[in-house]
Amino acid sequence: MSIPNAIGWFDIYVDDLKRAKKFYEKVFEQELVELKDPTGETQMFSFQGDRNAYGASGALVKSAYAKPGGGGSMIYFSVFDCALTEKKVNSAGGKIIRPKFSIGEFGFVTICEDTEGNTIGLNSMN
Repeated sequence: MSIPNAIGWFDIYVDDLKRAKKFYEKVFEQELVELKDPTGETQMFSFQGDRNAYGASGALVKSAYAKPGGGGSMIYFSVFDCALTEKKVNSAGGKIIRPKFSIGEFGFVTICEDTEGNTIGLNSMN
């Protein structure tokens, strides 16, 4: 039996779902789609993904059980070039915490804050 990837799904908790959706759609240039919660307890918009491809997908989630904020776990989004994507962060209402820097053989990273106060990372090989 093979071991699955460490991450199978992620949730990014938000207070203002409309604002967060607009931020992520602008920065990553993809439409997030509504995902119905079978429990009816949360509102969700998911990132498009391919379950047969490397990596994980996930969703923006508004829930009474969790709140957004920095200092906890961090999700890294794969992008073509951190420098190109970080230019979109400020114009979408976010902030650059640490501009593009090298992580050696693993490429480059930019650390950002979204409109909800979550810390996210960008990762590229360029």
